[in-house]
Amino acid sequence: MGYSFSKADGNDRYFGVRAFNSSQLNQWLLAPKALHYLRSVSTTTAPELEFDFFFYTDTAEKAEQLAAALRQLHYTVHTGPVPGKSNLFSITGCTPPLRSDDEIVAQWTTRMCELGYEFDCEFDGWGTGIVL
Repeated sequence: MGYSFSKADGNDRYFGVRAFNSSQLNQWLLAPKALHYLRSVSTTTAPELEFDFFFYTDTAEKAEQLAAALRQLHYTVHTGPVPGKSNLFSITGCTPPLRSDDEIVAQWTTRMCELGYEFDCEFDGWGTGIVL
């Protein structure tokens, strides 16, 4: 996870296949741990949560292409340059409420990783609001 400032895997992609494989595995392993932690500190047992998501890429065009695909899923999406980072763009937003069980979140996380890779963007993770 994190920023990839050089061209990945020695080609013209921002986010290459090796980085994708590593990132997807990390995201897949972290999702159930994050959900367990959220459940342990939350006073709510909401069966559905809105998930905030974060992606990065190296061109505004790639950011907008991913944003368009996410909007087709009815997600709220924002794109823009990352302050202080030349040639780095963020794609952030929020899902409609999703079931917050481990299997659904793992499937969603995998899909976000794959969608990011499809548009040469790195899925940097997710978060959600909880009630403490």
